[in-house]
Amino acid sequence: MKEITAVFLKQINETLKNKTVLIQFLMFPILTLIMENTIRIDGMPEHFFAKLFAVMFVGMAPLTCMASIISEEKEKNTLRVLVMSNVKPFQYLLGISLYVWLMCMIGAIIFALCSGLYAVDFLIFVVFLALGIIVSEIIGAIIGVICHNQMSATSVTVPVMIVLSFLPMLSVFNSTIKSIAKYTYSQQISLLINEISNRQNYLEGIIVVLVNLTIFIAVFVFAFRKKGLDT
Repeated sequence: MKEITAVFLKQINETLKNKTVLIQFLMFPILTLIMENTIRIDGMPEHFFAKLFAVMFVGMAPLTCMASIISEEKEKNTLRVLVMSNVKPFQYLLGISLYVWLMCMIGAIIFALCSGLYAVDFLIFVVFLALGIIVSEIIGAIIGVICHNQMSATSVTVPVMIVLSFLPMLSVFNSTIKSIAKYTYSQQISLLINEISNRQNYLEGIIVVLVNLTIFIAVFVFAFRKKGLDT
């Protein structure tokens, strides 16, 4: 626990130094606060921007942050120093995962507040986003593990996060995309938070998200066993 806490505190201390990670935590919550309070369009669904940006945030921020942190520390040999200091790989991964998750949860709470939700609906909204953040973190960890440096990690991260973040929005306009997107966790998170008051529609979405989670955990385990955290 001491090693996990040390990694967690290390990442907090480096938050302001790592602009790539910091902007991911701030960009969509700030955009949501601005657009929800300044833009009013006739016929636009209530709290449209909060729900739209919440899904994009889930698909981008955790994934980018995990991949960026792991690949950067591999490239700068910081990770090797930590391993030589008796920090086990699972302790390191758990420490940064907890850091990214908690930082993203601050954004999740902001989205929930901007969505005008209260009591049980507020809690359910935050739980759905929390689950999506975990899945994105695992994908980001996979990218960080398989890539040798930050540049290669970025080249893989960008197309993945674009697909996951924009599929829910594109599926609104194209039935073919919608039929494919329904198998992704980001699309189901979008459906779940847009049907927050309709408890009967939760089961299918939760099952798809959990199946995605299971698949990506399996991929991560395979990638980690093959590559480890070697630079």
